[in-house]
Amino acid sequence: MATYAYTRVSTTRQADEGESLDVQQRTVAGYALMHGLDVGKVFVERGVSGSKPLRDRPEGSALLAALQPGDTVITPKLDRMFRSALDALDVLAKLRERGISLHMIDLGGDVTGNGISKLVFTILSAVAEAERDRIRERVTTTKADQRQRGKFLGGTTPFGYSVAADGTLESIPDQMQAIEDMKVMRAGGNAYRAIAAAMTERGYRLSHEAVRAILARPEGSMAA
Repeated sequence: MATYAYTRVSTTRQADEGESLDVQQRTVAGYALMHGLDVGKVFVERGVSGSKPLRDRPEGSALLAALQPGDTVITPKLDRMFRSALDALDVLAKLRERGISLHMIDLGGDVTGNGISKLVFTILSAVAEAERDRIRERVTTTKADQRQRGKFLGGTTPFGYSVAADGTLESIPDQMQAIEDMKVMRAGGNAYRAIAAAMTERGYRLSHEAVRAILARPEGSMAA
């Protein structure tokens, strides 16, 4: 059963000067001494933003890979290891499942096994839910803005258009003419399968479901 420590500074300047790292490491060393823990290795994250999930950081990833059931991790502060409640909640849950203890000194010690763990998980769960809501709001706002500016939001490029270098959709003249011809054929009473067959003869491999979706687009829409 090994004991590891994790420290982090977010800027290269802090890492070069070392003052913040020294403080963190002294804090960890004092805590370990008080609790009879022998720190075998300190994973030092230099110049890495806390906004990155732990698994996406060089030292964070190495730490997670090194851990075995029964091991202990010490970090001086919650924000040295996590800035996202979603990331914290995910990592803490996985550590608990594997029987690994995580000691956050600023939160009073072992947040995976002692009396404060339930409180920590409850608080993180509430914060994580709020974080999910903020992410959903940002995604919705961004997509609405991109849609308003004519940006393609991904997926299959709609028939009649191609994606330009700036991410907008631009029309393809011959395909737009094919769409107009399909409208005329449909207005003349032709079935979707018949229209699809006619388009296939012109070199457009469209199923009758695709023809139906294309003709169902609202005027001016670039969807589907």
